[in-house]
Amino acid sequence: MPAKVINFNDKFTQFSDHWSPRVIAEMNDYQFKLVKVEGEFVWHDHPDTDEVFIVIEGTLTIAFRDKEVTLRTGEMVVIPKGVEHKPMANEQCNIMIIEPRGVVNTGEIGSDLTALNDQWI
Repeated sequence: MPAKVINFNDKFTQFSDHWSPRVIAEMNDYQFKLVKVEGEFVWHDHPDTDEVFIVIEGTLTIAFRDKEVTLRTGEMVVIPKGVEHKPMANEQCNIMIIEPRGVVNTGEIGSDLTALNDQWI
């Protein structure tokens, strides 16, 4: 399969719901997911994998049990496996998440915000 250029801005125009990741590419067993976020997510963790958050546009705060980090456009953070966290954004923020295929966005807790997996755009 030939290399394909993916335009983030174009992909973000193809959906409007928040906290519902959309897969745009795969590399080995890892998926690159775009997500629009606004408001507060739920406390959760991923016991078997690290998770990467990259802010494409906006400001994202991630709460941990002992601190918070704030990411702005062009910044990223790696959340180690098993670390509880809660993402939040006061205004819509466009992010990319990189994680293994099959990871559920709310971890093992389940929630109204649990999204379907493998939604490609």
